[in-house]
Amino acid sequence: MDTRRLAEVACLPTGRGAHGLHVSRDTRWLYVSNRLEGTISVVGLAARRVVATWRVGGSPDMMQVSPDGRELWVSNRFDRTVSVVSTADGRVLARVSVGVGPHGLACVPQPGRYSLDHNGAYR
Repeated sequence: MDTRRLAEVACLPTGRGAHGLHVSRDTRWLYVSNRLEGTISVVGLAARRVVATWRVGGSPDMMQVSPDGRELWVSNRFDRTVSVVSTADGRVLARVSVGVGPHGLACVPQPGRYSLDHNGAYR
């Protein structure tokens, strides 16, 4: 997006049901949850292309990166679970059972002072 003109510059295909977006701690990667596909696309921000697709199962929805950047916590909207995914290789480290329809996540403490959205992203 051209944020000054609010115009689309290009479209980057990821996966079916792309929903949540989250930037890595080092700002090198953009994680895109593909809710209908059970995958997470990893976009290299400098290259502006998908560099990896992690098959994590479930119905990945909203995400949160751990304070140390090593884990991506992912709500699985239709599966009543939250997955913990390694940001090094996309391996699912754990799956936690939760209630119906998990959506936004907040991982505290986070760097920053203000929460920007329902996903607990702070700046």
